[in-house]
Amino acid sequence: MERVEAARDLVLGYVRALNAIDEAMRVAIPSLKRLVDVVGLARSRRIGRSDHIGTYFYKVHGAGCRFVSDNGAEVDVDFAADGSEIFDLWRLRGYGLSLPEPLDVTDQDMRSAVQSLQPLLTEVRPGWFSVAN
Repeated sequence: MERVEAARDLVLGYVRALNAIDEAMRVAIPSLKRLVDVVGLARSRRIGRSDHIGTYFYKVHGAGCRFVSDNGAEVDVDFAADGSEIFDLWRLRGYGLSLPEPLDVTDQDMRSAVQSLQPLLTEVRPGWFSVAN
């Protein structure tokens, strides 16, 4: 059970980090309504595809964006068609491995952790999750 608890802590840490990024980006870019707007701003060339904003480095990619904090923690997130933030087990694992004290958990433990966090998290399509509103 200890491994699932570690995975659960990792998932909750990812969600907290995502919320902190959202807040920091809104402070740094007052016109930002939602985190997905970073992608639109980059595509319209009002901001670069990658840059430093506040305490985060960001890089826009495909359907999402990767944020790296000053301590090296990496939060990679994609955006659904409605602009909501979505992530999969691969992104959660990447976050865990990027922490100052890396945490590597199995897919099975991660899946169990995500299931234990419903209804906080919603599976929006197979293997992809979002924080419930």
